[in-house]
Amino acid sequence: MFVANRMAKNPVTVTPDTSLDDAALAMKKGNFRRLPVVEDGKLVGFFSDKDLMRVAPSPATTLSRYEEKSLLAKLKVAEIMNKDVISVSEDATIEEAALIMYDKKIGGLPVVSQVGAVVGVITETDIFKTFVDVMELTGGKTRLTVLADNKVGVVNELSGVFAADGLSIDSLVTCKQPDGSYEIVIRGDIPDVASLKEKIEAKGYKVIHSVRFS
Repeated sequence: MFVANRMAKNPVTVTPDTSLDDAALAMKKGNFRRLPVVEDGKLVGFFSDKDLMRVAPSPATTLSRYEEKSLLAKLKVAEIMNKDVISVSEDATIEEAALIMYDKKIGGLPVVSQVGAVVGVITETDIFKTFVDVMELTGGKTRLTVLADNKVGVVNELSGVFAADGLSIDSLVTCKQPDGSYEIVIRGDIPDVASLKEKIEAKGYKVIHSVRFS
């Protein structure tokens, strides 16, 4: 799963000499929280609503509405944008983008092509949606959580239990625990959870949770 398939494509961009007033209007009209800053076709910065709030007049200010707008109109994006911008390639995996955002504690990344052109923006919302899609959470079905030791053949053995019952696995995700064991989350159409749980536990595993999504 790649960034190019999950990002918002053809994003609205601004230039370094765009006024804050115009940048704020662009974000409001498009309901954006971030805008790539582009000059001569290349990414030179990233501008966010947090940057705007940092310089916007306080609600307690004595400035009139006209004076506030005049102040924002005089300031340029280049004066407050993040110049040390972190970007991600369009052919990067969604996991790479998620790891960068996690490590850097940022909510979005501009996406660039191989020639350096801005082709999209990927945000934490896109990552959340990817997780929902991978787990097929909107499609109903049953979710089982199985606790297993770290050993070879676990997935093969569990899938064999499903296959023997004529059941398909729609998604399977593993999560390593602090003690080295794994929680294995399996989703599928399971008409008889109790029966399947019994067969899984007969193989030496523990079903620690089950839930039906409607």
